[in-house]
Amino acid sequence: SSPTTLHQAVLGELYFELKSFFRGQRCRAFMAPLDVKLSEVDVVQPDLLVVCRPEAILKGHIEGAPDLVVEIASPSTFRHDRLRKLNLYARAGVREYWLVTPQPFLVEVLSNQGGSFIISGSYCELDRLRSPLFPDLDLELQRLLRDLPPDWVSEPVPAYSTW
Repeated sequence: SSPTTLHQAVLGELYFELKSFFRGQRCRAFMAPLDVKLSEVDVVQPDLLVVCRPEAILKGHIEGAPDLVVEIASPSTFRHDRLRKLNLYARAGVREYWLVTPQPFLVEVLSNQGGSFIISGSYCELDRLRSPLFPDLDLELQRLLRDLPPDWVSEPVPAYSTW
């Protein structure tokens, strides 16, 4: 089935932020649908990706592992994104993987360490996402979600001091 409006809204906002950040730089942001050929048998279409090797950007597809892959999980893809794709991306050499859960809003940033991902950070809508791979990238997640209908965004997780 096609993605939900929430999925597409979050995808559009993230793409806009990444596209703007990388404008004029060597890296380029792309969004689905676009084939990424990881191997002769593994072709995927991540929701969003960043490629920093111009030679990997071909007319019809991306050849090899992107530097950054972003998957926006939905109930129907959650396990696939967290199990199969996570392991596939790690083995293929994707350097950073963001798993975005739209509701309740959560972004998990994972860094590739020797073919396995480790969690570098977890962020809710009140946080600023900082990428280990792109240290100058600083996303204010609340601003990212500001144009979404209020009932689409969950209640924020309270700060530790209020627990």
